[in-house]
Amino acid sequence: MESKAIALHLATSINIPACRNQALGKELVYGDRDELFYSDASRYLYIFRYGVVSFFGYSEAEISQLLMEIKPFCEEWRQSDITETMDLELVADKEKATIHQDKVILPSTNQEGIRLALLHLSQSVALDFYAGLSEQAMKETRQHTTYLEQKGKLDIGGRKLKRHIAKVLNINNQISENLYIFDSHEVVWEDLELDRLDKGLKQIFDLKERYRNIKEQGNVIKENLSLFMNIMDHRESSRLEWIIIILILVEVVDLFIMRLIS
Repeated sequence: MESKAIALHLATSINIPACRNQALGKELVYGDRDELFYSDASRYLYIFRYGVVSFFGYSEAEISQLLMEIKPFCEEWRQSDITETMDLELVADKEKATIHQDKVILPSTNQEGIRLALLHLSQSVALDFYAGLSEQAMKETRQHTTYLEQKGKLDIGGRKLKRHIAKVLNINNQISENLYIFDSHEVVWEDLELDRLDKGLKQIFDLKERYRNIKEQGNVIKENLSLFMNIMDHRESSRLEWIIIILILVEVVDLFIMRLIS
């Protein structure tokens, strides 16, 4: 059976325990606090806490119906245009998984291989989402550095700067918490065949290089924000110094006037 596997970014996060309790009328092959992998008569559904859902073997109408069933468990539902597909063929007379150009061929009985393929497809979509967030943060940071270059002062400070820093940190934290980019997923630890498939899929989707680009961009942003914080701290220190000088001057003038009066 040859079909398209598809992954969609739906929300900021999905409530996995609540979704699991709903059952969705399918056999749960694997489930934990981060993901749910369902089987349904040679069709597969994979749901991830970080807001991505992948499908294999379902028609567009069936996918739309499943999305409506999952929607109540989504935080900040958006069903964005961030999506990706992969050619996945299941064959009955094959012992080993193979990757031919952009197509993955798996034995129909190899559920862990199917799960691994959908996992990496979903991670690719998640990286696209995080790359978009990172690029937006980079664009905002670039605007502030340009203003600093042209005006010699910052146009951001205080709470706004702290929120911008937190935004960048959250992007990096979400990537580290949710994605298996350099560390292999637990399903490949004791299976050489799955380990080979894991490495091949990472190469197809260029996961490591894309991950590095996002991390490097995040490091550049953090360096800029660190500079902004130093400038802001220096500005605050200078302001406090002037306040102290003014208070001392006021005290001296007041003392001088009191002596003249006396």
